[in-house]
Amino acid sequence: MENIKQYVQENKERFLNELIDLLKIPSVSADSAYAQDVIDTANAVKSSLEKAGCDFVELCETPGYPIVYGEKIIDPSLPTVLVYGHYDVQPADPIELWTSPPFEPVIKPTEIHPEGAIFARGACDDKGQMYMHVKAFEYMIANNCLPCNVKFMIEGEEEVGSKSLGWFVERNQEKLANDVILISDTGMISNQQPSITTGLRGLSYVEVEVTGPNRDLHSGLYGGAVANPINVLTKMIASLHDENNHITIPGFYDKVEELSAEERAQMAQRPFNQDNYNKALDIAEEFGEKGYTTNERNSIRPTLDVNGIWGGYTGEGAKTVIASKAYAKISMRLVPNQNWEEITELFQKHFESIAPKAVKVLVKPHHGGQGYVTPIDSVGYQAAAKAYTETFGVAPIPVRSGGSIPIVALFEQELKSKTIMMGFGLDSDAIHSPNEHFGVFNYLKGIETIPLFYKYFAEMNK
Repeated sequence: MENIKQYVQENKERFLNELIDLLKIPSVSADSAYAQDVIDTANAVKSSLEKAGCDFVELCETPGYPIVYGEKIIDPSLPTVLVYGHYDVQPADPIELWTSPPFEPVIKPTEIHPEGAIFARGACDDKGQMYMHVKAFEYMIANNCLPCNVKFMIEGEEEVGSKSLGWFVERNQEKLANDVILISDTGMISNQQPSITTGLRGLSYVEVEVTGPNRDLHSGLYGGAVANPINVLTKMIASLHDENNHITIPGFYDKVEELSAEERAQMAQRPFNQDNYNKALDIAEEFGEKGYTTNERNSIRPTLDVNGIWGGYTGEGAKTVIASKAYAKISMRLVPNQNWEEITELFQKHFESIAPKAVKVLVKPHHGGQGYVTPIDSVGYQAAAKAYTETFGVAPIPVRSGGSIPIVALFEQELKSKTIMMGFGLDSDAIHSPNEHFGVFNYLKGIETIPLFYKYFAEMNK
């Protein structure tokens, strides 16, 4: 694989243009208005795998959007790598905050990416990172240096909880059999200091509805005599944290893994500057659970956050009304050992119990998933570490991420194999936010690094 850098540079413009074409398709799985676009993206991914060199590619029907499956089996006696990614993206809202249209990709320099970054919804999460694997595979096929069997499983529902993936995995265990699962849907510390994600938080996502009177009321005639659902909802939400930002749901922390002082000290070795962090977010100071650092709060501790809240009149001008209903969407990020279904039940019971009798409360569970930790002494981790070290010139640091990829725990349960998370995004890439982007350096460096993982994984499995 001595010529990988040369191959990437010679094909740089084509690699970028192919990704840009993929990013132009608004594959928003959460909005049925984009259903055909999601299907079109699945077909585009299928075509890219065929062109890259897969012997067999198909769109696998599911109860939801199809899963793109492809494979290249060069020798059944060799180890098999299963690549997972997703082709769906988050909604682009709020559109007005984008500096360029979210589905009209542009490359422009930033302070962190002076060589340019691709601005588009899905650039980093996950089309850009998923497509790195397609191009890395293309290189290995074109140069006759693929050392392992490869299987691809690219889904279209990750951004809505991977609703159909469990159904598919349970029914296709033999087809998906592998020795290691490789995912690039995470990030790294910086372009100078790579890292490998070794832990993910789980997730419980719910929607709550508070109903007061049977219709909207005049706030002058009824104000003060009838419970206002919006007032009640905000008080209920405020009560979910105490003065130390500790979550007040009974039983919430019962199964939380408490890391040792030694493990926390190892985490503290990660390069981090609190002042730079605050400046990048334009906040006066950090905020969170008492007794923990910023990097601990967003990785090894569970959280509860309101993701959206609405009710009443929000149009231009004034309308003096007491709304009949108020709503909120709430997510809880969970740590290993916390079961998302148990947490959802605990939330529901508690939220219903704190509601005054003057209102009715409905809790609607949406989706969730388990947290995950992968060992750093596995062959897969060691192969990834060697690959990063070779291309970046410095060894990667193992880190735990605050994000969630619920299907990782599912993979281990159903397929009995470990997952290696080789992310190349940065915290500043604004995933799920306006102006999402992915550095050109990161995209190309991923294509350069991934083939080396295959090389070292095959060597270590001899």
